[in-house]
Amino acid sequence: MRAITVRDREAGVNGPALEDLPHPHAAENDVIVRVHAAGFTRGELDWPGTWTDRAGRDRTPSVPGHEVSGVVTELGYGTTGLTVGQRVFGLTDWTRDGSLAEYVAVEARNLAPLPADIDHTVAAALPISGLTAWQGLFDHARLTTGQTVLVHGAAGGVGSIAVQLARQAGARVIGTGRSTDRDTVLGLGADTFLALDTDPWAAADQVDVVFDVIGGTVLERSAPLVRAGGTLVTIAHPPTVRPEDGRSVFFVVEPDRARLADLAQRLRDGRLEVRVGSVRPLAEAAAAFAPDRRVDGRTIIRVAE
Repeated sequence: MRAITVRDREAGVNGPALEDLPHPHAAENDVIVRVHAAGFTRGELDWPGTWTDRAGRDRTPSVPGHEVSGVVTELGYGTTGLTVGQRVFGLTDWTRDGSLAEYVAVEARNLAPLPADIDHTVAAALPISGLTAWQGLFDHARLTTGQTVLVHGAAGGVGSIAVQLARQAGARVIGTGRSTDRDTVLGLGADTFLALDTDPWAAADQVDVVFDVIGGTVLERSAPLVRAGGTLVTIAHPPTVRPEDGRSVFFVVEPDRARLADLAQRLRDGRLEVRVGSVRPLAEAAAAFAPDRRVDGRTIIRVAE
Protein backbone atom coordinates (compact mmCIF):
# COMPACT_ATOMS: atom_id res chain seq x y z
CA MET A 1 0.00 0.00 0.00
CA ARG A 2 1.04 3.62 -0.43
CA ALA A 3 1.64 5.65 2.70
CA ILE A 4 3.28 8.79 3.99
CA THR A 5 6.22 7.87 6.22
CA VAL A 6 8.70 9.65 8.48
CA ARG A 7 12.13 8.24 9.32
CA ASP A 8 14.25 11.13 10.64
CA ARG A 9 13.03 13.18 13.59
CA GLU A 10 15.52 15.94 12.88
CA ALA A 11 14.14 16.46 9.36
CA GLY A 12 10.96 18.10 10.70
CA VAL A 13 8.37 19.05 8.09
CA ASN A 14 10.83 18.11 5.34
CA GLY A 15 10.87 14.48 6.48
CA PRO A 16 7.50 13.05 5.33
CA ALA A 17 7.69 11.07 2.09
CA LEU A 18 5.38 8.87 0.01
CA GLU A 19 6.45 5.23 -0.25
CA ASP A 20 5.18 1.65 -0.35
CA LEU A 21 4.61 -0.26 2.88
CA PRO A 22 3.25 -3.73 3.67
CA HIS A 23 -0.48 -4.06 4.28
CA PRO A 24 -1.22 -3.63 8.02
CA HIS A 25 -2.07 -6.57 10.28
CA ALA A 26 -5.27 -6.62 12.34
CA ALA A 27 -4.38 -7.47 15.93
CA GLU A 28 -6.92 -8.60 18.52
CA ASN A 29 -9.85 -6.15 18.76
CA ASP A 30 -8.58 -4.26 15.69
CA VAL A 31 -10.18 -3.48 12.38
CA ILE A 32 -8.49 -2.68 9.09
CA VAL A 33 -9.89 0.48 7.53
CA ARG A 34 -9.64 1.36 3.86
CA VAL A 35 -8.84 5.03 4.28
CA HIS A 36 -10.96 7.46 2.28
CA ALA A 37 -9.84 10.64 4.06
CA ALA A 38 -7.32 11.46 6.78
CA GLY A 39 -6.57 14.34 9.09
CA PHE A 40 -3.20 15.24 10.57
CA THR A 41 -1.59 17.77 12.91
CA ARG A 42 1.66 19.42 11.90
CA GLY A 43 2.84 19.34 15.50
CA GLU A 44 2.67 15.54 15.65
CA LEU A 45 6.14 15.33 14.11
CA ASP A 46 7.36 16.48 17.53
CA TRP A 47 5.28 13.98 19.51
CA PRO A 48 7.19 11.06 21.11
CA GLY A 49 4.53 8.59 19.93
CA THR A 50 5.36 9.38 16.32
CA TRP A 51 8.81 7.89 16.81
CA THR A 52 8.51 5.24 19.52
CA ASP A 53 6.00 2.60 20.57
CA ARG A 54 4.42 2.25 24.01
CA ALA A 55 7.56 0.57 25.32
CA GLY A 56 9.77 3.43 24.11
CA ARG A 57 11.29 1.45 21.23
CA ASP A 58 12.01 3.06 17.88
CA ARG A 59 9.20 2.28 15.42
CA THR A 60 10.34 4.12 12.29
CA PRO A 61 9.44 4.24 9.49
CA SER A 62 6.17 5.40 10.99
CA VAL A 63 3.00 6.71 9.37
CA PRO A 64 1.61 9.98 10.78
CA GLY A 65 -2.02 11.12 10.86
CA HIS A 66 -4.46 10.31 13.67
CA GLU A 67 -7.88 11.08 12.19
CA VAL A 68 -9.46 8.63 9.80
CA SER A 69 -12.64 8.16 7.82
CA GLY A 70 -13.17 5.14 5.65
CA VAL A 71 -14.63 1.65 5.32
CA VAL A 72 -13.91 -1.47 7.39
CA THR A 73 -12.32 -4.20 5.26
CA GLU A 74 -11.19 -6.72 7.90
CA LEU A 75 -11.90 -7.62 11.53
CA GLY A 76 -9.26 -8.77 14.00
CA TYR A 77 -9.82 -11.66 16.40
CA GLY A 78 -12.43 -10.81 19.04
CA THR A 79 -13.55 -7.59 17.38
CA THR A 80 -17.19 -6.70 18.01
CA GLY A 81 -19.45 -3.74 17.33
CA LEU A 82 -18.35 -3.13 13.73
CA THR A 83 -18.77 -5.07 10.49
CA VAL A 84 -16.91 -5.45 7.21
CA GLY A 85 -18.13 -2.87 4.70
CA GLN A 86 -19.22 -0.41 7.38
CA ARG A 87 -18.39 3.30 7.07
CA VAL A 88 -16.50 4.50 10.15
CA PHE A 89 -14.50 7.44 11.46
CA GLY A 90 -12.41 8.15 14.53
CA LEU A 91 -8.94 8.25 16.06
CA THR A 92 -5.93 6.06 15.44
CA ASP A 93 -3.61 5.15 18.30
CA TRP A 94 -0.89 7.71 19.16
CA THR A 95 1.92 5.12 19.14
CA ARG A 96 0.93 3.09 16.05
CA ASP A 97 0.97 3.80 12.34
CA GLY A 98 -1.64 6.37 11.45
CA SER A 99 -4.09 7.33 8.76
CA LEU A 100 -1.96 8.87 6.00
CA ALA A 101 -2.02 5.57 4.16
CA GLU A 102 -4.34 3.53 1.98
CA TYR A 103 -5.07 1.17 4.89
CA VAL A 104 -4.70 1.47 8.65
CA ALA A 105 -5.15 -0.88 11.62
CA VAL A 106 -7.22 0.74 14.39
CA GLU A 107 -8.64 -0.43 17.69
CA ALA A 108 -12.35 -0.88 17.05
CA ARG A 109 -13.31 1.02 20.21
CA ASN A 110 -11.68 4.16 18.77
CA LEU A 111 -14.11 4.26 15.83
CA ALA A 112 -17.77 5.19 15.43
CA PRO A 113 -20.20 4.40 12.62
CA LEU A 114 -20.32 7.14 9.98
CA PRO A 115 -23.75 8.01 8.54
CA ALA A 116 -23.99 7.74 4.77
CA ASP A 117 -24.84 11.43 4.35
CA ILE A 118 -21.60 12.71 5.89
CA ASP A 119 -18.70 13.07 3.46
CA HIS A 120 -15.45 11.35 4.41
CA THR A 121 -13.45 14.59 4.09
CA VAL A 122 -15.72 16.28 6.64
CA ALA A 123 -15.66 13.27 8.96
CA ALA A 124 -11.86 13.15 8.92
CA ALA A 125 -11.74 16.72 10.23
CA LEU A 126 -13.95 15.97 13.23
CA PRO A 127 -12.39 13.42 15.64
CA ILE A 128 -9.51 15.36 17.24
CA SER A 129 -11.12 18.79 16.99
CA GLY A 130 -14.56 17.65 18.11
CA LEU A 131 -13.48 15.40 20.96
CA THR A 132 -10.90 17.91 22.19
CA ALA A 133 -13.46 20.71 22.23
CA TRP A 134 -16.03 18.60 24.08
CA GLN A 135 -13.63 17.14 26.63
CA GLY A 136 -11.99 20.49 27.31
CA LEU A 137 -15.24 22.36 27.83
CA PHE A 138 -17.36 19.82 29.66
CA ASP A 139 -15.20 17.00 31.06
CA HIS A 140 -12.33 19.19 32.31
CA ALA A 141 -13.68 22.75 32.65
CA ARG A 142 -17.21 21.62 33.64
CA LEU A 143 -18.81 24.44 31.67
CA THR A 144 -22.51 24.92 32.41
CA THR A 145 -25.40 27.05 31.19
CA GLY A 146 -25.08 30.73 32.03
CA GLN A 147 -21.31 30.72 32.45
CA THR A 148 -18.84 32.66 30.29
CA VAL A 149 -16.02 30.99 28.36
CA LEU A 150 -13.09 32.63 26.57
CA VAL A 151 -11.91 30.50 23.62
CA HIS A 152 -8.46 31.31 22.28
CA GLY A 153 -7.86 30.44 18.63
CA ALA A 154 -11.61 30.45 18.02
CA ALA A 155 -11.34 30.20 14.22
CA GLY A 156 -9.13 27.10 14.30
CA GLY A 157 -10.08 23.45 14.17
CA VAL A 158 -10.61 22.95 17.91
CA GLY A 159 -11.60 26.51 18.72
CA SER A 160 -14.31 26.77 16.09
CA ILE A 161 -16.05 23.67 17.39
CA ALA A 162 -15.59 24.78 21.01
CA VAL A 163 -17.38 28.06 20.20
CA GLN A 164 -20.35 26.19 18.72
CA LEU A 165 -20.62 23.60 21.50
CA ALA A 166 -20.34 26.20 24.24
CA ARG A 167 -23.01 28.34 22.61
CA GLN A 168 -25.33 25.34 22.30
CA ALA A 169 -24.80 24.61 25.99
CA GLY A 170 -26.15 28.05 26.88
CA ALA A 171 -22.82 29.68 27.72
CA ARG A 172 -21.71 33.19 26.79
CA VAL A 173 -18.76 32.88 24.40
CA ILE A 174 -15.84 35.24 23.85
CA GLY A 175 -13.62 34.20 20.95
CA THR A 176 -10.10 35.39 20.18
CA GLY A 177 -7.87 35.18 17.13
CA ARG A 178 -6.36 37.31 14.41
CA SER A 179 -8.28 40.43 13.48
CA THR A 180 -9.11 38.81 10.12
CA ASP A 181 -10.97 36.03 11.99
CA ARG A 182 -13.59 38.37 13.47
CA ASP A 183 -16.44 37.66 11.02
CA THR A 184 -15.77 33.92 11.05
CA VAL A 185 -15.85 33.63 14.84
CA LEU A 186 -18.94 35.79 15.25
CA GLY A 187 -20.60 33.77 12.49
CA LEU A 188 -19.97 30.59 14.49
CA GLY A 189 -22.00 32.01 17.36
CA ALA A 190 -19.54 33.88 19.60
CA ASP A 191 -21.07 36.80 21.49
CA THR A 192 -17.86 38.81 21.40
CA PHE A 193 -14.59 38.72 19.45
CA LEU A 194 -11.23 40.01 20.66
CA ALA A 195 -8.31 40.30 18.24
CA LEU A 196 -5.13 39.13 19.95
CA ASP A 197 -3.04 41.42 17.75
CA THR A 198 -5.02 44.64 18.23
CA ASP A 199 -7.63 44.47 21.02
CA PRO A 200 -6.79 44.88 24.74
CA TRP A 201 -8.11 41.39 25.48
CA ALA A 202 -6.16 41.03 28.72
CA ALA A 203 -8.37 43.74 30.19
CA ALA A 204 -11.56 41.78 29.45
CA ASP A 205 -14.02 40.98 32.20
CA GLN A 206 -13.30 37.85 34.19
CA VAL A 207 -14.70 34.58 32.86
CA ASP A 208 -15.58 31.18 34.28
CA VAL A 209 -13.50 29.22 31.76
CA VAL A 210 -10.55 29.94 29.49
CA PHE A 211 -10.03 27.33 26.76
CA ASP A 212 -6.56 27.78 25.29
CA VAL A 213 -5.11 26.12 22.18
CA ILE A 214 -2.19 28.52 21.68
CA GLY A 215 0.02 28.36 24.78
CA GLY A 216 2.99 30.61 25.51
CA THR A 217 2.33 34.18 26.56
CA VAL A 218 -1.35 33.90 25.59
CA LEU A 219 -1.78 31.12 28.14
CA GLU A 220 0.21 32.96 30.80
CA ARG A 221 -1.74 36.21 30.36
CA SER A 222 -5.03 34.33 30.60
CA ALA A 223 -4.75 33.24 34.23
CA PRO A 224 -5.85 36.60 35.71
CA LEU A 225 -8.97 36.52 33.53
CA VAL A 226 -10.39 33.48 35.35
CA ARG A 227 -12.68 34.35 38.24
CA ALA A 228 -12.62 32.51 41.57
CA GLY A 229 -13.61 28.87 41.19
CA GLY A 230 -13.01 28.94 37.43
CA THR A 231 -10.79 26.85 35.18
CA LEU A 232 -7.98 27.52 32.75
CA VAL A 233 -7.81 24.52 30.40
CA THR A 234 -5.19 24.13 27.68
CA ILE A 235 -4.07 21.60 25.09
CA ALA A 236 -0.88 23.47 24.16
CA HIS A 237 1.45 22.39 26.98
CA PRO A 238 1.36 21.91 30.76
CA PRO A 239 0.65 25.37 32.23
CA THR A 240 3.13 27.18 34.44
CA VAL A 241 0.41 29.51 35.76
CA ARG A 242 -2.77 28.96 37.73
CA PRO A 243 -5.73 31.28 38.26
CA GLU A 244 -6.05 32.68 41.76
CA ASP A 245 -8.62 30.51 43.55
CA GLY A 246 -9.03 28.43 40.34
CA ARG A 247 -7.69 25.42 38.47
CA SER A 248 -5.28 24.88 35.57
CA VAL A 249 -5.77 21.75 33.46
CA PHE A 250 -3.70 20.30 30.62
CA PHE A 251 -5.03 17.25 28.80
CA VAL A 252 -4.59 15.07 25.74
CA VAL A 253 -7.74 14.05 23.88
CA GLU A 254 -9.02 10.49 24.38
CA PRO A 255 -11.12 8.29 22.06
CA ASP A 256 -14.84 8.21 22.76
CA ARG A 257 -17.15 6.29 20.40
CA ALA A 258 -20.37 7.59 21.97
CA ARG A 259 -19.26 11.20 21.76
CA LEU A 260 -18.15 10.78 18.14
CA ALA A 261 -21.63 9.49 17.34
CA ASP A 262 -23.15 12.52 19.05
CA LEU A 263 -20.92 14.92 17.10
CA ALA A 264 -21.86 13.19 13.85
CA GLN A 265 -25.54 13.65 14.68
CA ARG A 266 -24.93 17.35 15.33
CA LEU A 267 -23.37 17.57 11.88
CA ARG A 268 -26.41 15.91 10.32
CA ASP A 269 -28.78 18.22 12.19
CA GLY A 270 -26.95 21.32 11.02
CA ARG A 271 -26.00 22.22 14.60
CA LEU A 272 -22.28 21.85 13.93
CA GLU A 273 -20.04 23.23 11.22
CA VAL A 274 -16.64 21.67 10.52
CA ARG A 275 -14.31 24.05 8.73
CA VAL A 276 -12.45 22.19 5.96
CA GLY A 277 -10.24 24.63 4.11
CA SER A 278 -8.22 22.44 1.76
CA VAL A 279 -8.49 18.88 0.45
CA ARG A 280 -5.32 17.41 -1.07
CA PRO A 281 -4.47 13.96 -2.47
CA LEU A 282 -2.19 11.53 -0.65
CA ALA A 283 0.63 12.32 -3.07
CA GLU A 284 0.61 15.91 -1.75
CA ALA A 285 0.36 15.02 1.93
CA ALA A 286 4.10 15.39 2.55
CA ALA A 287 4.03 18.95 1.21
CA ALA A 288 0.94 19.72 3.33
CA PHE A 289 3.04 19.46 6.50
CA ALA A 290 5.08 22.52 5.50
CA PRO A 291 3.64 25.78 6.91
CA ASP A 292 3.91 27.50 3.53
CA ARG A 293 0.73 29.51 3.90
CA ARG A 294 -2.21 29.87 6.24
CA VAL A 295 -5.24 27.82 5.24
CA ASP A 296 -8.66 29.02 6.35
CA GLY A 297 -9.86 25.73 7.85
CA ARG A 298 -8.45 22.23 8.27
CA THR A 299 -6.32 20.59 5.58
CA ILE A 300 -7.62 17.09 4.89
CA ILE A 301 -5.97 14.39 2.78
CA ARG A 302 -8.24 12.51 0.39
CA VAL A 303 -6.83 9.00 0.04
CA ALA A 304 -9.58 7.27 -1.96
CA GLU A 305 -12.54 8.52 -3.95
